[in-house]
Amino acid sequence: MKKYQGGCHCCKFSYEVEADLSNTIACNCSICTKRGSILAFTPETNFTLKSGANDTTDYLWNKKVIHHLFCKNCGILSYAKAVGPDGINMVAINVRCLDDVDLSTIKPTPYDGRSR
Repeated sequence: MKKYQGGCHCCKFSYEVEADLSNTIACNCSICTKRGSILAFTPETNFTLKSGANDTTDYLWNKKVIHHLFCKNCGILSYAKAVGPDGINMVAINVRCLDDVDLSTIKPTPYDGRSR
């Protein structure tokens, strides 16, 4: 686990997160495909919204259990929140929205979200 800074494109909101980027996924569901997400998951206790709580908006779709939070200004969907299968509140971070991460070192595992 390592600490990272991240946020949206226009810097209206920012966060700090402790996550393990060695176990990321590339989901093929419609929303992840269209936004090009590479996702890392971490317990919500490892996530701190540093600024811009009023600058995000929530998008729920399909089963309406994952809160996709994105910037009201630039539209970047940087993270999502949901309850994991084990009952723990989790955050899915779009690794592409983390500062100072060399994406060429990230090797996401394909995940078939389209079939679920």
